[in-house]
Amino acid sequence: MRKAVTVLSILVLLSLSLVVRAEVGWPEKEELKLGFIKLTDMAPLAVAYEKGYFEDEGLYVTLEAQANWKVLLDGVIDGQLDGAHMLAGQPLGATIGFGTQSHIITAFSMDLNGNGITVSESVWAEMKKRIPHEGGRPVHPIGAEYLRPVVDQYKREGRPFKMGMVFPVSTHNYELRYWLAAGGIHPGYYAPHKGDISGQISADALLSVTPPPQMPATLEAGTIDGYCVGEPWNQQAVFKGIGVPVITDYEIWPNNPEKVFGVSKDWADKYPNTHIRLVKALIRAAIWLDENDNANRKEAARMLSSPSYVGADYEVIANSMTGTFEYEKGDKRAVPDFNVFFRYFATYPYYSDAVWYLTQMRRWGQISERKPDSWYVDIAKRVYRPDIYMQAALELVSEGKIDRASFPADDEDGFREAHDQFIDKVLFDGTKPNDYIDSFDIGLTGETVL
Repeated sequence: MRKAVTVLSILVLLSLSLVVRAEVGWPEKEELKLGFIKLTDMAPLAVAYEKGYFEDEGLYVTLEAQANWKVLLDGVIDGQLDGAHMLAGQPLGATIGFGTQSHIITAFSMDLNGNGITVSESVWAEMKKRIPHEGGRPVHPIGAEYLRPVVDQYKREGRPFKMGMVFPVSTHNYELRYWLAAGGIHPGYYAPHKGDISGQISADALLSVTPPPQMPATLEAGTIDGYCVGEPWNQQAVFKGIGVPVITDYEIWPNNPEKVFGVSKDWADKYPNTHIRLVKALIRAAIWLDENDNANRKEAARMLSSPSYVGADYEVIANSMTGTFEYEKGDKRAVPDFNVFFRYFATYPYYSDAVWYLTQMRRWGQISERKPDSWYVDIAKRVYRPDIYMQAALELVSEGKIDRASFPADDEDGFREAHDQFIDKVLFDGTKPNDYIDSFDIGLTGETVL
């Protein structure tokens, strides 16, 4: 009798397991091509491929580096790519029609932090004269108020002060603008309703697009005086002796959302099981990257140093990936959260993160007119899809691959708590976007239209 009960129990468990698996179902499309840009925060894609997490989900993936962010986005829109490592602002910008019009969604946030702002050696030499020192080293964080005298000097000499960022709707653009404005330097406005998408109207510092891998060479050539970019291209400037990273985005906004994994809405509707399984594989990769206090980061840095992925030297990638960051040559400091891939619910697509990006689009004129608070929330919910994310997460829980406590609670509403952790201490409440926009001295506010 006991043997029969045992066999029956096993059959019940097996049937329950099959029921759970049937909730997701097998992928409608098995062979996929995914795009990325050569930055260390594409790591979840590389890890999911190299560790076999995609194959565990019945997915046979080709990873393909893209020339720039526009080519990457166009590839997702026209179907040449099934999905891609994206700037968090790209799905939002495309969905509201800034630049390209297309409904793109994300169900997976790829990382937190990971960027820096670098200036040329000559600009740093002038900034350094004014920065307080302690123990022979500059005191961090370094605000843009120390850059302002340099920008003013350029103006008096009739020279433009130029800085690079990677794309108009990139985190880098908004972080650089935020830092500059907090220090009293106007980064300029966009006016798409007038056909002006330069982003340089009324600017003290002229910002323009430079692809990430080309940042150091462009700085060395003197074409730009500084830039904001992801790794390893800040550390590359240090290794080459051509520039100094003055601040990380962690110092501008601790644990800020960075890249996302994006797909077209049509693709997600056509291949729902494939989408969930992709997210499952990426979650597992993110866990691997952060587990045991970043114990796998050296292996990850070696993986990323391959020409197939980032293609920079291992030492350059490891400089930040392993929990340190080098500012001025020899000034290496512990920054354990410079790259975060899973902890702090990093992979969950919060609506409030989307709202923050939209507020910056309005602040700098990419959204030409004032919108009601409800509009920001509605767009966030059209683009960011925590419902799909949680389907993938709970499937991993049911498979015993991770504890339920590693994911947000069932009553999560998608909005982080209001906070003032920015470098300028301005309060951000994702449910009150217009209050936030109107709190800045530099930037469009209220009903202002350029």
